[in-house]
Amino acid sequence: MSAVKYMTYMTERIGPLPFCPGCGHQLLIKALDKALVLLQYDPNDVVIVTDIGCIGLSDRYFVTNAFHGLHGRAITYACGLKLAQPKLKVITIMGDGGCGIGGTHLLNVARRNIGISLIVGNNFNYGMTGGQHSVTTPTGGLTSTTPWGNIEGPMDLCGTTVAAGGAWIYRATAFDKDLPQILAQAIEQKGFSFIDVWELCTAYYSPRNKIKKKDLFQLLENYGFKLGLLVDKPRPEYSDHYWQAYEAGKSVIKKSPPIEKKFEHAVEKQTGIVIAGSAGQKIKSTATLFAQAAMFSGLETTQKDDYPITVMTGHSLAEIIVSPERIDYTAIDSPDFFIVISEDGLKRSRHRIEQLAETCVLFADETLELPKTAAQVVKLPLIEISRKIGRLSIGIIALAAALKHTALFPVQAFEKAITTFQKASIAKINIKAIQTGIEMIPGE
Repeated sequence: MSAVKYMTYMTERIGPLPFCPGCGHQLLIKALDKALVLLQYDPNDVVIVTDIGCIGLSDRYFVTNAFHGLHGRAITYACGLKLAQPKLKVITIMGDGGCGIGGTHLLNVARRNIGISLIVGNNFNYGMTGGQHSVTTPTGGLTSTTPWGNIEGPMDLCGTTVAAGGAWIYRATAFDKDLPQILAQAIEQKGFSFIDVWELCTAYYSPRNKIKKKDLFQLLENYGFKLGLLVDKPRPEYSDHYWQAYEAGKSVIKKSPPIEKKFEHAVEKQTGIVIAGSAGQKIKSTATLFAQAAMFSGLETTQKDDYPITVMTGHSLAEIIVSPERIDYTAIDSPDFFIVISEDGLKRSRHRIEQLAETCVLFADETLELPKTAAQVVKLPLIEISRKIGRLSIGIIALAAALKHTALFPVQAFEKAITTFQKASIAKINIKAIQTGIEMIPGE
């Protein structure tokens, strides 16, 4: 904690708090200020995270750091801040509406025990947008969306958080005299802390349902919801483990070798290449090697893959773009080169092949019955030859043949990518596959 004595953590430079007269948010936010005064943290070490909603307007009234985001997502921002900067004191303020919208976030922050403090201003409705019912609206509650009474039961926020494994959980009301001390205790927790603060919405819910302070306590009694500390079971905090795992992992993760230009290329414009095959033919990894070869030749490159949700069955397609300039448009509307090496690939791309332009060169296995196309067709015994080299090398053979035909960049760049990024035993087979592919194309 800072040695400087802060008398308040709030600023009046932008005026008074923006809440309706009698709103419970006013009591809660002032209690939070008193809690921070008790703790005396350096404002630079504290961040208050909010989202959309009446109470979400409060972050800018503090002299701490602040983060304001989308409705129901405050927990996600807070978790990201804590994981990135574990030393920060991250205080999240939400309404009951935000808890409903971001319910899965509430479950997971409690389950993981990420060290943020979550304060909920629970006034049973969406106050900012006209008083619609929320997940905590009591049964029978009158709101703009339940004018005949709410037929749903209220969500027990504390009970939900308990079930998810929350380490420190407290239920309070905005009228509690010791609320500043409770909030300070919550903020000091190492792991996740949760405070459900029941309060009154004097603009909508309270007048519609004629609820005053005593009725708030009666609601608690009716539902059997206890006030006070419900759970205090400290356990290891997530971000500590996260960084420990990261530091340990750095020593075992193998870094990829850098790719630096070593060859010249003959590519004058953005060029699109499509290779269509079957799952299990190493289409994606082969396309990646080809793209890396292009990078060794000083080219910009992108890769996009297409495959079904199944494994080792169905089609596998890869689109590769190579360009001497920056690639801003990553789709291939009209391929310059198209390679088809299996029935699965043909079936998936049949319609596309029919639409190929006459400027496109289509490389295909000689056994495939191609649809009518304007493309220049080059038929090769890819399947037959791959059986002699290794069936998993068919993509390498096809791309090597295409590379020899097109002369986009040196074949040696393809070999460089293979020897750099593949194990020696596999690289040996694929280097042979490259030579085989080159020999398929007549030339120098």
